[in-house]
Amino acid sequence: MNQRTIPLVKVGMPPSDVLMPALKATLYGGMIAEGEQVYEFERRCAVAFGLPHVLAMSSGTGALHASLHFAGVCPGDEVISTPITAEPTNVAVLQVGGTVVWSDVDPRSGNADPSAIERAITPRTKAILIVHYAGYPVDMVGVMEVARRHNIPVIEDCAHAVGARSASKPVGSYGDFAIFSFQAIKHMTTVDGGLLAFRDEALEGEIKRFRWFGMDKGVARTSLDVSSVGWKYNMSNVAATIGLCQLDEIESRIAAHVDNGRYFDHAFAGMRHVAPAHFLADDQPSYWLYTLLCDNSDAVEKALQEQGIAASKLHRRNDLHSLFARSQRPLPGADEFARRYLHIPAGWWVTAEDRDRIISIVERAV
Repeated sequence: MNQRTIPLVKVGMPPSDVLMPALKATLYGGMIAEGEQVYEFERRCAVAFGLPHVLAMSSGTGALHASLHFAGVCPGDEVISTPITAEPTNVAVLQVGGTVVWSDVDPRSGNADPSAIERAITPRTKAILIVHYAGYPVDMVGVMEVARRHNIPVIEDCAHAVGARSASKPVGSYGDFAIFSFQAIKHMTTVDGGLLAFRDEALEGEIKRFRWFGMDKGVARTSLDVSSVGWKYNMSNVAATIGLCQLDEIESRIAAHVDNGRYFDHAFAGMRHVAPAHFLADDQPSYWLYTLLCDNSDAVEKALQEQGIAASKLHRRNDLHSLFARSQRPLPGADEFARRYLHIPAGWWVTAEDRDRIISIVERAV
């Protein structure tokens, strides 16, 4: 009998009897662009994710662009970042004319190493961009100590990590700016969308104008004055309606990821030739993907895929792209992590039976 396939990522939606009436009310309510649903979504996200001030955006990448802009990154400035991430993280740096300076990573997690970040700082460093990769939190206490010593703003890319905690505080609550992604396959989705969190409340008006062509919402077009360049980065009421329904169940969905991740942590901690990805004792990953370190990651990946279980490295190291050729530098930690890591499914769709099946296949493959 064929066993079911298990995807690495999966779209999660609220039950149709909850979502469809809400969408119908919005679609036929006369206001489908940015409006009250967006503002309610912002209010609820701030509470749900423990964030200071938030604005909804059309994508996580748009939120990254805004965060770099308001961090003051200009052409020629350097931004310290990581090559272990999805490409949009670092493409956004180029969008504002910045230069990416790679910081090496902890080979046990793929996450930014605070001491490596400090070694990468130069007089041209304008921002530190960290990524809570695959839902595993960065050592934010260490990062913030480095940033404060050098008076450099910090941007947290939390696209993979909604619900994760670093030293018992929510990710996104440390930096000067933080971004979240609600793209199709994240912990929660608004089909496409994002969120920008920021610490300085005085920036709210400027960020609102930045996300809407440089214009103020609610002001007659014939009387307003546009004094700065803006983009179309606002969220629609349709996307926000989906998001509001998602927020009703995001806690239980993240809990399912965490339960599966912890189960794998326990199983793989005692297995030869593999190890769980590392995180600090006070941290709590949200396990968007489960990161397994293997002495022979290719063999384990092949064994899982042959049994219908999606396993992969998912992203190409950003420093290998020709787009970032100018930023090349030795990164031994990233080399070691890239050789060993493998992502396996840990989402809400992975059952207790699936977990044991995955563990058994890995045990035989190593």
